[in-house]
Amino acid sequence: MNPLDDLARTDIDPALLAQVRALVERQQADLARRDALLAEKEFKITALTHELAYYRRIRFGKASEALVGEQRLLFEETVDMDLAAIEEELDTQAPLKRQRRRAGRQPLQPELPRIEHRHEPASCQCGQCGADLVKIGEDISEQLDVEPARFFVHRHIRPQYACRPCETVTAASIPAAIIDGGMAAVGLLAWIAACKYLDHLPLYRIEQIAARQGVPLARSTLAEWIGRIGVALQPLADRLAELLRQQACLHADETPVRQLDPGSGKTKHAYLWAYRSGVHDDGPPIVVFDYQTSRAGAHARAFLHGWRGHLMVDDYVGYKSLFTDGPTELACLAHIRRKFFDVHAASGSPAAEEALRRIAALYVIEQQGAGLDPPQRLALRQRLSVPALGELHAWLLATQRTIATGSSTAKAIDHALKRWPALIRYADSGSLPIDNNPVENAIRPIAIGKKNWLFTGSERAGRRAAAIQSLFATAKLNGLDPLRWLSSVLERLPTCPNSQLDTLLPFPNSIPR
Repeated sequence: MNPLDDLARTDIDPALLAQVRALVERQQADLARRDALLAEKEFKITALTHELAYYRRIRFGKASEALVGEQRLLFEETVDMDLAAIEEELDTQAPLKRQRRRAGRQPLQPELPRIEHRHEPASCQCGQCGADLVKIGEDISEQLDVEPARFFVHRHIRPQYACRPCETVTAASIPAAIIDGGMAAVGLLAWIAACKYLDHLPLYRIEQIAARQGVPLARSTLAEWIGRIGVALQPLADRLAELLRQQACLHADETPVRQLDPGSGKTKHAYLWAYRSGVHDDGPPIVVFDYQTSRAGAHARAFLHGWRGHLMVDDYVGYKSLFTDGPTELACLAHIRRKFFDVHAASGSPAAEEALRRIAALYVIEQQGAGLDPPQRLALRQRLSVPALGELHAWLLATQRTIATGSSTAKAIDHALKRWPALIRYADSGSLPIDNNPVENAIRPIAIGKKNWLFTGSERAGRRAAAIQSLFATAKLNGLDPLRWLSSVLERLPTCPNSQLDTLLPFPNSIPR
């Protein structure tokens, strides 16, 4: 029997009964939400626990025995990073703080210079009874830090004071840190991340660099630090992606990478999808990398789900389904030019040369409008670009009828005409780009870096790299020193509330002066 029904049979005031019913319904809704949240956390913990067991199995099992040389080194450091990241995620999901196993730590070399930081209590009086505090000792912890080519140690000294009347011991609190109780200071963590994701150095090479300075840094320790940094920075990367999808125009492109397949000792194809804000949009420029295991167009649809705007892409078929009921397609003039350039370089075709001349004239107009605001740029394009595009289109149609079908020049012309509606859309706006070069420039450092790191060790490692590289690439676009920016963020992130997360993003003025 429902107690509310029994209550309704009494002579209770109907208004009061309605209030009771509303209160009970709210409590039931709150309990349902809490149950759903608890179930979600339990599911996440179970999934992470299984993933943790899997990575431990492949790290120490027979799956890695087929790897040799650099493959094995890169595989082991990647799995170590993934293990650390999974444990960090488990720590954030678990209702109680798990006791983490810590390996024995080597003492920091005494010959390294020390910078002492004294953390005194805010008051010299006891917080319990008001009596004067008496110093009875010091709690000293040390963190290893680095400047380029110079390692040094931060020495944190926390005097401990005691109140004789009530025997209360008082000491300053330890500053919050990304890695709780870790020996690495923010400068060292940022330097390691920059070496790996900006300079594309595998961790064993970073280990060698430190060893040359007389500082032993085990690869397993470096891997753990990177894994935990990746987890800490993921909310910033996610927020960057949210802000990117608020833009009216985006560039998109993708580049292949190799991902290690531990069971076979070989590598398989994966892709790094890149998205960049429009070059003429307001606000700071943003680059976001999205790591996926294939080139299927479903990945772009998932990333841009619900987004409406203009999307600048090449002619890859994976993007085509996006444009049926979503973004508006923009075609890249640089891709059109590239095909004519290849024809001219191979055969000296006069038709290809003429196409290059006409396309160059369009780029000259864009250079003239580089410093203009959107309305002024639109007026310039309407006055100069639209007639030039019309003449180019008429010339392409006329030339198509005079050359042999199936020739390389004919294929270049056919490609341009097929893309024509999307190619000329930029001219009817003052804020749309003419080509996809901005996102290609953002991808280029990673494409070059692949010669160093060869492959990613796992899908999780690829996602972590994509997140950190998104932040670094955006920092560079905004004129920031990525290393200095990351050092500042790692120092502030532990105490930064979620409501102020945007202040940490790699945008201008994000580094305190």
